[in-house]
Amino acid sequence: MGVLDWTILCGTLLFIVSYGVWKTRGSKNVNDYVRGGNEAKWWTIGLSVMATQASAITFLSTPGQAFHDGMGFVQFYFGLPLAMIIICLVFVPLYHRMKVYTAYEFLESRFDLKTRSLTALLFLIQRGLAAGITIFAPSIILSAVLGWDLRTLNIIIGTLVIIYTVSGGTKAVSVTQKQQMFIIMTGMFITFFFILGYLPSDITFSKAMKIAGASNKLEILDFSLNTKSRYTFWSGITGGLFLALAYFGTDQSQVQRYLSGKSIRESQLGLVFNGIFKIPMQFFILLVGVMVFVFYQYNPSPLNFNPSATAAVMESEYAEDYKLLQQGQMELEAEKRIAQNDFSAALEIKEYAAVEEAKQHIIRINQKDSTNRVAAKALIGQANDVVETNDKDYVFIHFILNNLPRGLVGLLLAVILSAAMSSTASELNALGTITALDIYKRNKPLNVKLQSFMELISFGSYKNKGNLGLTDEHYVKASKGFTLLWGIVAILIACIASLFDNLIQLVNIIGSIFYGNVLGIFLLAFFFKFIKGNAVFFAAVLTQIIVGVIYYNLIYIYPSGEEKLGYLWLNFIGCALVMVIAFIFEAFDRMLNRPLNNSN
Repeated sequence: MGVLDWTILCGTLLFIVSYGVWKTRGSKNVNDYVRGGNEAKWWTIGLSVMATQASAITFLSTPGQAFHDGMGFVQFYFGLPLAMIIICLVFVPLYHRMKVYTAYEFLESRFDLKTRSLTALLFLIQRGLAAGITIFAPSIILSAVLGWDLRTLNIIIGTLVIIYTVSGGTKAVSVTQKQQMFIIMTGMFITFFFILGYLPSDITFSKAMKIAGASNKLEILDFSLNTKSRYTFWSGITGGLFLALAYFGTDQSQVQRYLSGKSIRESQLGLVFNGIFKIPMQFFILLVGVMVFVFYQYNPSPLNFNPSATAAVMESEYAEDYKLLQQGQMELEAEKRIAQNDFSAALEIKEYAAVEEAKQHIIRINQKDSTNRVAAKALIGQANDVVETNDKDYVFIHFILNNLPRGLVGLLLAVILSAAMSSTASELNALGTITALDIYKRNKPLNVKLQSFMELISFGSYKNKGNLGLTDEHYVKASKGFTLLWGIVAILIACIASLFDNLIQLVNIIGSIFYGNVLGIFLLAFFFKFIKGNAVFFAAVLTQIIVGVIYYNLIYIYPSGEEKLGYLWLNFIGCALVMVIAFIFEAFDRMLNRPLNNSN
């Protein structure tokens, strides 16, 4: 990285932090801090909702996902537009009508305090883990780029987010996310056009797509009923629908975005905006990854894109074996370029037999390439069983650092960090709000203990001494304090995290374990008025245990790693389970409490 890259990177990050603090200084009450004073327009809501979901993991992992596995991941989002319609018609009007600050506040009025608290705790667990991962993802990148200590980077990134999130609350998150989304999409579009410019002069975009298609990278739709497959049309339209309903309808990090709207209509328009543009945005990011794949058909690529993995094996006793693999890969790269040129020539003369023959040649080369990469991973694992051999998350950053011009490298790193900051800020904002309003405020013993603590540290000068009628200002301070606390927790989680198969999949797996259960609780609250709090509470506890068992035995399956069920199905299973079990518990409760008819 040169001086220009550093200038762009640091300037972008400092602008976002400073702008967020400056624009939102002076929040004195809970409505301003938690709901942004209900001033947000629909475009702010729409961009904020998209930025919250589009973390650094999206721009880091998704291109690598497409590079290795093609465009099929887009099916994950097929249920999202329908979910947006349902949320606009059911969730948004209800939340606005009840004037709630959190999604779980509604559950207390519908069921009871323990159900509200349980659901809030489920959110805190899964979103707290996810917040750590969204900090960890860009830290991996900068660690590889700069050679800095990973934990130091986790602390730096987490601290930057904490500064403006604690300072301005929801409004700070929303106003900064507009700038972040502009930076993100500008950087991705510029990168896309640079990739096209780097391809051979005779390779047009149309030809590049055909080259990608010859390697099965453009297989978008999979209508198979194979439940082992993670991404199919059916898993996207069912599991993806339930995941989107739970995420956008019950996850406070998203609910808080549209609760800040000026009106119901503004909130609904913001969600419709997200429903219309989310799939095209995700399609485009995957397409960038496919174009990176096409680029590497004409340019050499490493056997493993993770520089730490390569360094580990080259410093071990397996270095010579790895060098032999590298030599074979170099010969394969030359053969690959010839095969692509033959395919391109066959496309020019439009001769079907020649096109098919060239395509089969490409498929054979891809199989050899895959075999080499698997062998490389095996050697790396033997050399060092700690270093991560899976390199999907390193593909895009490798391309950025080794091929883009000065200045653009800094911009793309700013894109990744902006995405990390926008998503993490929303998560910390929601975590602090839920802890303050759903747990702390509704728990009087906690109120008393915290007051005693504040009296102690303020040497008796604390305003609300001995008074449980706490002010709005007190809960703003509590929200800020809990946001800071969760920021520290997220940094600690990031410091002990390790790479999974793919970071974007890890976040979605964590969500899928919890979201179905939470969504089922809300659906029971909305549509089944005869179900009472006790039945829902115990059904939710039992469901979470069952979903955990299903995940461990059918999806995680350590140590074999062979999945028997795609993780997206957990969203449907969890939702269906909690509803069925709640019905059963309610029926038993009514039977046991029904008075006996005395007949003589």
